[in-house]
Amino acid sequence: MSELPDDLRPAAEVVAHRARRVESRAIGHTRDTVRSAMSPATKLARRRRRRLSTGGQVCVVGSFMMDLVASAPRRPMPGETLVGTDFEMRLGGKGFNQAVAAARAGAGTSMVGVLGADGFGDGFRAALHDENINDTWVGVDETAGTGVGLPVVEPDGQNSIIIVARGNLAVDAAYVEAAREAIAAAHVLTLQLELPIASAIAAARIAHQAGTVVVLNPAPMSAVPAELLENVDLLVPNEIELDALVGHPVGEDVEAAATGLGARTDVDVVVTLGSRGVVVAARGKSATRLDAPRVTAVDTVGAGDVFCGYLAAGLAEQCELAEAVCSANSAAALSVTRTGSATAAPRRSEVSSFAATSTLAGT
Repeated sequence: MSELPDDLRPAAEVVAHRARRVESRAIGHTRDTVRSAMSPATKLARRRRRRLSTGGQVCVVGSFMMDLVASAPRRPMPGETLVGTDFEMRLGGKGFNQAVAAARAGAGTSMVGVLGADGFGDGFRAALHDENINDTWVGVDETAGTGVGLPVVEPDGQNSIIIVARGNLAVDAAYVEAAREAIAAAHVLTLQLELPIASAIAAARIAHQAGTVVVLNPAPMSAVPAELLENVDLLVPNEIELDALVGHPVGEDVEAAATGLGARTDVDVVVTLGSRGVVVAARGKSATRLDAPRVTAVDTVGAGDVFCGYLAAGLAEQCELAEAVCSANSAAALSVTRTGSATAAPRRSEVSSFAATSTLAGT
């Protein structure tokens, strides 16, 4: 088996460290023994029941990236200039995309982040209002511009992306602490890794203390500190991110890898596999695979974010994990049949109609 590149090793090492910490707590601390023995699904249910009176609320601490999208017949080789076929500017960023998806899924949604004082920022602000996303804690950095992403999209819809964070780097731990009220008021908090890692750590800690369910989409992949993982309830990696988290290439053995990761870190794990569907590994249960609906992909940019946004909205509405995953799976599949990043996220009524008529790729 080939070895994992050195730049991805820290995440696996942190997972091992987390496993040792969970074992230590089980021996020495009664409170943590109870928490470790409790399945993540049970924790999700208990946390949701505490706040049924406020409805489904999702808070996203995340990024804004104006996507400057080039379509091309293939990715260029090093040193090569390649003639593209199309160009678009789209509102994106993993945080913004997930917030729009959650809002379109029917959740009351708020966002914590920073824009630049420029035209891109103005466009995002208008879009937040159009989508009825609470932007109280979306600030403006007067010196750094709004973040940008540079995706290259191939004819089959596959993509690769370079991001430049810019104003997103202003979202530090202190900024997140100031937004404590928004995080604590939510049923579900979603996090990604496009912001400084200190902001994710702070947000997860605040959410955990408040009984808010914490969903971490570990993308773009980087080292995931133990102090972040210890406050996470649900991990949503893709295959590449799963490889990094377990410390070796998983190949086709996704179910076993996801189950092992969940057991070692005391979380539920949902692995997105694109056109091959989703693997759900709730701790204490056998992992299951859900096939993706059969579609013709046009553009896969943002599909994972649509999945995460719909998943968060479903959990915020007290859906069981399996039910929330089914809805998210349908929403993500529908999103790749249209172009756009955040704008490709379907409305809830569209997802219901699509789910009722679609066929699964594995059938």
